[in-house]
Amino acid sequence: MPKYAVILPAAGKSSRFGDPWRKKVFVDLKGRPVWLRSVEAFISRADVVQTILCIAPDDHEWFRDKFAANLAFLNIDVVDGGNERADTVEAGLARVCSEAEFVAVHDAARPLIARDSIDAVFATAAKSGAALLATPVSSTLKRVTGQTISETVDRTGLWAAQTPQVFEKKLLSEAFAKRDRFPATDECQLVERIGQPVHVVEGSPLNLKITTQADLKMAAALLPLVSTGSGLDGLPSGGDKPGGLW
Repeated sequence: MPKYAVILPAAGKSSRFGDPWRKKVFVDLKGRPVWLRSVEAFISRADVVQTILCIAPDDHEWFRDKFAANLAFLNIDVVDGGNERADTVEAGLARVCSEAEFVAVHDAARPLIARDSIDAVFATAAKSGAALLATPVSSTLKRVTGQTISETVDRTGLWAAQTPQVFEKKLLSEAFAKRDRFPATDECQLVERIGQPVHVVEGSPLNLKITTQADLKMAAALLPLVSTGSGLDGLPSGGDKPGGLW
């Protein structure tokens, strides 16, 4: 059985979330913080040998204090991230254990990832070396300049990328070694730059990324429809930080 390490980036500023006091990954989602629900999808899997949560350095002390009860139950590594997503994932990659053959990167703000989706993208990556979840674009796309449509974009062949994005460890390490500060918005972009094909596995629209308050409300409504297979309902939930800019 292939062995996977999972990196969950959670170091962003959450500027679009619209709450000056809390970051989206730390807010409560039906009794547990968003980051915990994302972690739970992976830590109980037999093929996952390491789970790494990457948070902002400024959050580190508060995080360990506030979620101490959770961390006591969870076998995860908490790592300081960087200013950009790629910097954060690179920091996590540096901590991946030698036992892991593959590395999966999953947004900590995607708490509705289903077990079947993880199974599918892990299996495809094990065969091909690189895979991601994505959904075909169904809406008509408009390119807008100012407040005016400048072009209707042909959606043929367009897919919306999700996570997990899963790679052979040595392949992802090579992609980051050749990054040269390239401002990648996801890991596939770096792997594409070194000429490696990335296979697409169709994901679920339920695997949404929480970016806004509306996304959080939608995630709460959709949560009963998603089976993560975590089996961790007894874990403590932690809580929100009482003050400070989050």
